[in-house]
Amino acid sequence: MKKSSPEEMITVEIDGAARGNPGPAAYGVVFRRQDGTVIEPLARAIGEATNNVAEYRGLLAALEFAAKKKFCSLRVHSDSELMVRQIQGSYKVRSAALKPYHERAKALIQKLERFEIRHVPRERNREADRLANRALDGSPRQKGG
Repeated sequence: MKKSSPEEMITVEIDGAARGNPGPAAYGVVFRRQDGTVIEPLARAIGEATNNVAEYRGLLAALEFAAKKKFCSLRVHSDSELMVRQIQGSYKVRSAALKPYHERAKALIQKLERFEIRHVPRERNREADRLANRALDGSPRQKGG
């Protein structure tokens, strides 16, 4: 795999899914280069969790993978308005269950040279959603942290 240059902005699409809330949960993550080519898809079932926990677990998997691959600049797209606004600082993290995930994410974000997170409509996040649901369905093609 070709290394990312420091100035290259990698786009990461993330999604979390829970069947029931809480219920069986998973996340899906897709890393893309600026030209749209997929670098790496990640998906993992995470056991019983809420949808919001699954969204944060997807973000953490993306940030940990980016750190491992030494990506410097990330643009994250998520259809979770709650998580996006919490990471941006416009919403407070009131849930005690989400606070540790939020704190870990913020610590990992601090290590990046550039970071953006954007709320996108669900239809613009289909690939990550498909991966999360495939992980929930028990597909053998699962990777991720």
